[in-house]
Amino acid sequence: MLSDDHVNEIIIEVENVSSGVQSHPSSNQIFQEKGLLDSSINMVSSVSDIDVVDSQTVSKRNDQKGNQVLQFSTSLNESMSQTLHSLECMGIDTPGSSRETVQGQKLIASLIPMTSRDRIKAIRNQPRTMEEKRNLRKIVDKEKSKQTHRILQLNCCVQCLNSISWAYRRSKNSLSEILNSISLWQKTLKIIGGKFGTSVLSYFNFLKWLLKFNIFSFIVNFSFIIIPQFTVAEKNTLQFTGLELFTGVGYFRDTVMYYGFYTNSTIQHGNSGASYNMQLAYIFTIGACLTTCFFSLLFSMAKYFRDNFINPHIYSGGITKLIFCWDFTVTHEKAVKLKQKNLSTEIRENLSELRQENAKLTFNQQLTRFSAYVMAWVVSTGVAVACCAAVYYLAEYNLEFLKTHSNPGAVLLLPFVVSCINLAVPCIYSMFRLVERYEMPRHEVYILLIRNIFLKISVIGILCYYWLNNVALSGEECWETLIGQDIYRLLLMDFVFSLADSFLGEFLRRIIGMQLITSLGLPEFDIARNVLELIYAQTLVWIGIFFCPLLPLIQMIMLFIMFYAKNISLMMNFQPPSKAWRASQMMTFFILLLFFPSFTGVLCTLAITIWRLKPSADCGPFRGLPFFIHSIYSWIDTLSTRPGYLWVVWIYRNLIGSVHFFFILTLIVLIITYLYWQITEGRKIMIRLLHEQIINEGKDKMFLIEKLIKLQDMEKKANPSSLVLERREVEQQDALHLGERDGSLDLRFRRSVQEGNPRAW
Repeated sequence: MLSDDHVNEIIIEVENVSSGVQSHPSSNQIFQEKGLLDSSINMVSSVSDIDVVDSQTVSKRNDQKGNQVLQFSTSLNESMSQTLHSLECMGIDTPGSSRETVQGQKLIASLIPMTSRDRIKAIRNQPRTMEEKRNLRKIVDKEKSKQTHRILQLNCCVQCLNSISWAYRRSKNSLSEILNSISLWQKTLKIIGGKFGTSVLSYFNFLKWLLKFNIFSFIVNFSFIIIPQFTVAEKNTLQFTGLELFTGVGYFRDTVMYYGFYTNSTIQHGNSGASYNMQLAYIFTIGACLTTCFFSLLFSMAKYFRDNFINPHIYSGGITKLIFCWDFTVTHEKAVKLKQKNLSTEIRENLSELRQENAKLTFNQQLTRFSAYVMAWVVSTGVAVACCAAVYYLAEYNLEFLKTHSNPGAVLLLPFVVSCINLAVPCIYSMFRLVERYEMPRHEVYILLIRNIFLKISVIGILCYYWLNNVALSGEECWETLIGQDIYRLLLMDFVFSLADSFLGEFLRRIIGMQLITSLGLPEFDIARNVLELIYAQTLVWIGIFFCPLLPLIQMIMLFIMFYAKNISLMMNFQPPSKAWRASQMMTFFILLLFFPSFTGVLCTLAITIWRLKPSADCGPFRGLPFFIHSIYSWIDTLSTRPGYLWVVWIYRNLIGSVHFFFILTLIVLIITYLYWQITEGRKIMIRLLHEQIINEGKDKMFLIEKLIKLQDMEKKANPSSLVLERREVEQQDALHLGERDGSLDLRFRRSVQEGNPRAW
């Protein structure tokens, strides 16, 4: 059988020769075709000799499938025979054609009986260009379709399943191509990665990933909460002044934006129409969003952890990029330049990381750096504690301050102070790099992330304590709406400060570095600070989704604007990192921080709200209930009286409402995490041992080569005449072998042409 590696060359050569016969090529084109045939002969000569089998013998040995395959093969024979006859008449030798034709027939015959998945895998594994693989797949699919139409013995169910599988595969491939073509910011991300490296690119990938989260949350809330409420909503009598966009009060209070506007009744249009319980819809929709986010975070962490920590290819150092890196399907000039830039940046990152790992410090240098690390941690922790204390005391007196000040802008005091802290303190943390001087840029980013997450999560924790203890127990008319308004103002103020920092602060830093203090130069993009801004905003959205269901839509708009703002600022105000480093594992760390402590803290806050706090008596879908969770209890009691829904009651009481179930589930997750960690450590050890083994084998080979060279030198010095005789014998044997091979090829060529086209003789 012909190997799969040689398929596409034979098919393309046959097509080229056929087209040449039809168009009456010139002598130069014929000689080019002759070169193609000669190259294919050299390729086939490495394979074992395959005897020429005529069509009569094949028809006796093969079954009905083989006869159908031979119909296609005969067409190939006819085109090849015409080509050979035309070339022979012009006096040009074209040996080896019959062997190539038979091998092409056998390859196609071996591909047709395969299943769709095996056939695609076999074609995909060939080291050929994408265009050649597509042509081969089209030829095989065409013959497969002809064969399936002629076979009448197949079962109808098998035909139906095959057609469904084929249609599903084609639709899946088409959908994948469409999604890739309409993917957001694909070209922009490639430009960023090519110019600034994977470290800066990880921030924009994380922003895009969060945007998908909020799109999903908005679609779910809009479908199951907002649209049903629109059907029974009353007209808003408040006047819109424009100030509501900044404060979130006034006109927005009586809209679907906040919790207090939603009804607690069962929505039913007409006497015979289906009923819609707004209480259950509200709590189940929010719960479905958070549950989906929970499992999505777990799946994403597992996926990135497997790709970046467990798979062995991450320890190769990117050496394969130097050898097998280029994609020959890229032909556009701009795409080629962008691909070259991405490749060079990635190789530079790998080499820089290897160089930094090999660097060693003396004992005094290590002691000095350790002291600097301790001092930096003490100062950063003290600053964070002071900021949290300031936010706590300001929040304690915020309600009294709002009662004594009737100015609408007074509600912006707390968000303004919190946003100032979130903007200024991370900049102070970033200045610690001048003292700490980490050798590995990745370690510097990790430390900054930990310090910033400690600050921002502490601030959010204090605000949650303020909302759940002061606002919820203050006796206000609709405390859920007040919390939603506070979260909206915090989110909006943080967005305004981020935009101001992008267009004004980063621009001023560029002016200072380029004109005033030239020794500073252009600044570098602060990955840790910008990532923590995204995590902080997303945490507020998850907390506020229960009190303000439209927050995912607001976050979508902000993220979309933020991407373009950061991209413009990056291109204008920043330089590429001075120390190139590979950030393939950064996304794993970002999602880990988003999951813990951000998302777990959100779950704790909402759990306290639903199980421990009493809803407002005059607003919202849960008015009149002692706790939010009592809507679920009432629904379960109703289902327990219906025999057809007892399985739902059993699932709730034994799984969802059971502490033991969640304890066992947590234990299983911890065991799986430990196993993954052990697999990672084991593969690291195995890769290190294999690396040492390769080095030792290389040394052994060098030692043997040196010994062989010394022995040859000794033989030359001892008997120089024998070396001359040996060279002559080798040259004579090579000449004789080449003559025999040319004669056999010419004889085989003439025999194949005579069999393929006897009329020409």
